[in-house]
Amino acid sequence: MTSARLQPSDGRDAPVVEMSAITVEFPGVKALQAVDLRLFPGEVHALMGENGAGKSTLIKALTGVYAYDTGTVTVAGEQREFSSPADAQAAGISTVYQEVNLCANLSVTENITLGREPRRLGRIDRRAARERARAVLARLNLRIDPDSTLATHPIAVQQLVAIARAVDTDARVLVLDEPTSSLDADEVAELFRVVRALRDEGVAILFVSHFLDQVYEISDRMTVLRNGQLVGEHRTVDLPRLQLIQEMIGRELTTLEDLERAATRQVPPGAVPRLSARGVGRAGALAPVDVDVHAGQVVGLAGLLGSGRTELTRLLFGADRISTGDLHVDGRPVRFRTPRSAIARRIGFSSEDRKGEGVVGDLTVRDNLLLAMQARRGWLRPIPRRTGDELVQRYIRALDIRPADPQALLRNLSGGNQQKVLLARWLLTEPRLLLLDEPTRGIDIGAKAQIQQLVAELAGEGMSVVFVSAELEEVVRICDRVVVLRDRHKIAELDGADTSVDDVVDLIARGGRS
Repeated sequence: MTSARLQPSDGRDAPVVEMSAITVEFPGVKALQAVDLRLFPGEVHALMGENGAGKSTLIKALTGVYAYDTGTVTVAGEQREFSSPADAQAAGISTVYQEVNLCANLSVTENITLGREPRRLGRIDRRAARERARAVLARLNLRIDPDSTLATHPIAVQQLVAIARAVDTDARVLVLDEPTSSLDADEVAELFRVVRALRDEGVAILFVSHFLDQVYEISDRMTVLRNGQLVGEHRTVDLPRLQLIQEMIGRELTTLEDLERAATRQVPPGAVPRLSARGVGRAGALAPVDVDVHAGQVVGLAGLLGSGRTELTRLLFGADRISTGDLHVDGRPVRFRTPRSAIARRIGFSSEDRKGEGVVGDLTVRDNLLLAMQARRGWLRPIPRRTGDELVQRYIRALDIRPADPQALLRNLSGGNQQKVLLARWLLTEPRLLLLDEPTRGIDIGAKAQIQQLVAELAGEGMSVVFVSAELEEVVRICDRVVVLRDRHKIAELDGADTSVDDVVDLIARGGRS
């Protein structure tokens, strides 16, 4: 996975930053493998890749958060090794994160000059600080009151203040990590105006985003990573969207030869959906979506990271509050204000964040298996010991959880067996609808095949399943219908029996347009 060495469009400049053969290893994981990155002055450079591709690790290696095991970083022709973000900032590299890292209780002026306040007679010169803040805001053509408290402004304005702070430090390189994820169209347009102004002043800008339309609108060049390796460096105008998507997700999609593609399960005429969503969305997270899930069907959600797959599953489960639209279960209107309401309707949800929102590593396999069932009963009605033991043993055998020891601490199990425990937890509640967000991510091929086979068997027994996966081959193989999302919008819905990976990739690249 190597890229051609491209020169900037007019050939006038050398890179202001050049990272060469950067390798970062964690225990048991090689997060980056000999990755190169070049940032040129006066360019917006997009860093692209799916979740786990290594984007965040590369940024942290550049900005001094992570030490790298091998490789070199050169800034303005001088080899550097930063021990902290402060070192990187002193060298002219500033980062604005998705979550604004400023002091909301301070004024705009105080945030812009914090740590570098002008002083007079040993005290902060507030008048000089205010004038300096006015000057940098005027330079960016931002109409923001420097005396206003940062917390009084929306997140979009706070991000612009963070950029103004970076400009005040004379940044030569500005890293923007998912800056548009919480912004509406007008706010994105204002952010891009500021980005273009800085680019035209000669600042090198590293832009990270999962929104393809925005990437193609703002970037001059792209670097694509996959699985911790460099796939390619391209001028944006030379890289068709279809090729970008193929580079990001790879063409060597996993083939599980022992799992036949299931025949599409048909819906009887006039059947009432088990779950029906009409115009369901959440402001700033997901545009209104329609989707039906019938009994005994597997409905897949396909799209790149950031497309809205996870946001939709969380809304269907009540993990996030719906702001538009309506939900119906078996034809009756419902409003899930909490996950407990969904569980009461016999809906289960396996989060993509297995460690953060799923399993509890310090509890035993037994305790993890019984958590959802106990929550459904209520904590004042403990599960009888014998009943719990029988259920745990039954599901350990049914899902082939290894080791088959209910008293083993969950953190000591492999990722695949942890995922089986999480699925078994929900199966114990006898759900009628199961929402599975990335249930096969990060597990070995054997466990992956077992989980895919289990999903097919559950649907065959009448359970409804919503299945989310970044592996498109997996989605089209086991799903009866595929809902395709891009940039937080539903763009198409396909019959699983007649759908190929290429069909889905093409739709994402075209935005659903024919």
